[in-house]
Amino acid sequence: MSRARRAAAVLPDLARYLRTETVGGMVLLGATAVALLWANSPLDESYRWLRDLRIGPDLLHLNLTVGEWAKDGLLALFFFVAGLELKRELVVGELSDRKAATLPVIAALGGMLVPAGIALAVSWGAPGSGQAWAIPVATDIAFALGVLAITGSGLPNSARIFLLSLAVVDDLGAILVIALLFTSGFDLLAVAVAVVLLALYWYLQRRRVTSSWIYVPLAVAVWVAVHSTGVHATIAGVALGLLTRVKRDRYEPEAPAVRLEHRLQPWSAGLAVPVFALFAAGVPVGGDALAALTTDRIALAVIIGLVVGKLLGIFGFSLLSVRFGLASKPKDLAWRDMAAVSMLGGVGFTVSLLIAELALPKEAAELAKAAVLVASAAAALLAAAMLIKRSRARGA
Repeated sequence: MSRARRAAAVLPDLARYLRTETVGGMVLLGATAVALLWANSPLDESYRWLRDLRIGPDLLHLNLTVGEWAKDGLLALFFFVAGLELKRELVVGELSDRKAATLPVIAALGGMLVPAGIALAVSWGAPGSGQAWAIPVATDIAFALGVLAITGSGLPNSARIFLLSLAVVDDLGAILVIALLFTSGFDLLAVAVAVVLLALYWYLQRRRVTSSWIYVPLAVAVWVAVHSTGVHATIAGVALGLLTRVKRDRYEPEAPAVRLEHRLQPWSAGLAVPVFALFAAGVPVGGDALAALTTDRIALAVIIGLVVGKLLGIFGFSLLSVRFGLASKPKDLAWRDMAAVSMLGGVGFTVSLLIAELALPKEAAELAKAAVLVASAAAALLAAAMLIKRSRARGA
């Protein structure tokens, strides 16, 4: 077999592995480890040089650093896949039924409000506290589902559905926070262009156009237009995902949203998110930095917000919503299972790192990102221990 044929045979298998939550989480973890080792090694200057290297034309504000291209460009692909997943859940999935959707929606609301409130209370009066409260509101879908897949295999599938629905709604809330709080200026002409292009995308979807030769340039044009508006460019990915058709016609083997999610998930999990992590997670973790995590109020706010606030918010709002008859809990999921899954909400990572970069000046952002990494690791380990215990109890 020729080298080209061997490569062609390997690619489908690689894509299939990258679609699995366990592998996606491991790739993300590996990129984070490389970033931390590189940024804290004798080669740290090369890391900062590459991250801060500017690429692209000055036209339309596209002269960005490599780190900014990863944050604004590649991460838009992650948000596009998240938008596809959210649209599918809202129209034909778990969130399409009002009663089934109520519990994860209320849980996600608690998972945003309580961490934000705790973070604001802990950091009150510290420089940047007016923006830093938003850092612990997000849950990382890839990492959280990866931990659940590895350590919670004994739990029923309803645990995964609850966590997935919760994380999708949570990400939508985080996206709204980014759009409302971290918009620098506002170019009305660019907004008009973005709206027209998005309307064209919606129209092409309605007309059953399927050519990638049309959609790829259109998606790039939407991203450039949104980037030029002053709104964070990842919003382009979400908007395009939500406008994609999720119900298949009789002659179609699968709907466009399902087809795109299947094709793009490996690129999101294997390239977009790991590359973003590579350039976002490279923060100093020496003795002074670690000591600062215990004294800096913004860092403490992030850690307590993610580790404590997420658990209290998700589990507490879930418990209250069921007790007051607003929602119903899956019958095969015990409250102790719910507590273990709620702990996974504290794995903020991707979106929390993004918000930290957007919310704070560079030095403060570096410390806040270190706090996100520590808090996400702590939440993942605590959740893993709880999930293993619950899996063993169910298997006994």
